[in-house]
Parts: sequence; C-alpha cells; structure tokens
Amino acid sequence: MTQHRDPATAPPPMVVVEDLRRSFGTGPQAVHALRGVSFSAGRGELTALKGRSGSGKTTLLNLVGGLDRPTAGSVRLDGTDLAGLTEDGRLALRRDRIGFVFQSFGLIPVLTAAENVGVPMRLRRVPAARREERARTLLAMVGLADHARQRPGELSGGQQQRVAIARALANEPALIIADEPTGQLDFETGRSVMQLLRAVVRSEGVTALVATHDPALMELADRVVELRDGRIVEEVRA
Repeated sequence: MTQHRDPATAPPPMVVVEDLRRSFGTGPQAVHALRGVSFSAGRGELTALKGRSGSGKTTLLNLVGGLDRPTAGSVRLDGTDLAGLTEDGRLALRRDRIGFVFQSFGLIPVLTAAENVGVPMRLRRVPAARREERARTLLAMVGLADHARQRPGELSGGQQQRVAIARALANEPALIIADEPTGQLDFETGRSVMQLLRAVVRSEGVTALVATHDPALMELADRVVELRDGRIVEEVRA
C-alpha cells in the first residue's frame, strides 16, 4: 500500500491532465473520445486506467504520451506543457522521457533481445559499449540475462513482453505508458509481467500509466481510474 505523504512536502505530480478533450470529426457525426478528463499521477506510482473498449483509455494514453494533440485542455509532464512543444520537441520528449509498452510487444523480429533493448539508445546515439552494458543490465533486471542473443520468435509471449519492458526503460524515462500490456498473455504470465512492472516502478522511481482490463493489474496499482464514455466515473487509491 502506498504511503501518503504530507502534501506540503510531497514533490509535484509527474503527470497533470486538466479538462482534457479529444474529438474526431466535426458536426453531428463527431466522435467525442474524451469529455473533460482531469487527474494527476505521482512520481513512483502505478496508475491503472480501467474501462470498456471505446471508453477513452487509449486516446488518453496517446495524448499523455505526446502521440496526439487534444482538442482542448492540457497535459503537463514533469512541469512541461506538451502544447508548447514543437513536433521536434514532442519527438525528443517521447524519445528521452517516455517509455512505451504495447499489447503486441512491438519488437523487431530480426534483432536479438539485447539489440531490441538497445534501439532507443541508438536513437540517442549512445556509444555502443554503454548501450550494450545498459541492455545487459536491463535484461538481467527483467529475468532474461540468459536470453540476450535470442530473437523474438525464439521467446515466449511473456518473455517478449519482458524484453519490451526492458526496452521501455532503456533511456531512463520519467514515465512508462503501457496499453493493454497483458492482452496477449495468459492469466499467470500476465500477472508475473505486471508484478515485474510494479517492481520496476518502485525500483526505478518512474511513473506508470497502464490501460488494462486485467483485474490482476488493478490489484497491483496505486490508483485505479475508471473511464466511461470519455469521462472519469471513479478514482480509487490503494
């Protein structure tokens, strides 16, 4: 259970979302994916976003991750207002400050596990020796030290998602965004992956926003935010 700090001494939230709205299309046919969502996520916390398909979870993650722009409202990441960033600035933010974990793993089939973990560091032009050392450290952290030279097709689904988590941590992000990360895994494998993600949040001090239908993850979250029809209908802290 999360220890509650004195508000006067607690650090500011990592993520602050205020009156966020996102519509697609115009006129009577417009789809209002988000309808005035506001919440914050603290440093070192795991927040689970809960809701049926179409509730707005993925749209919210895309906006917080700088992959899309809102129709109205604001997103601040570690004090930076995403609306004030150029496209190059948003690209740098995603590369340097955010790690993404996807339902489909998103690994490059022709690369080894270690090489997949190293991809974000290549984009930052990290020297090869440092890149390889960091990849080894992260694979050991997720329990795959002996699988560094295997390609995704030689790994189980759970192992591939562990590689994806290691890759998300490559550039020491402030925020991890995960969209249904256990969606292709069986219950036990999914639970072990989520326990790993929770442990990583604790050990690395990062913030995690995770969209999920998985009750196992909700049990591990510091906070569960439920969305329905683009609005927050309930917010529960552990």
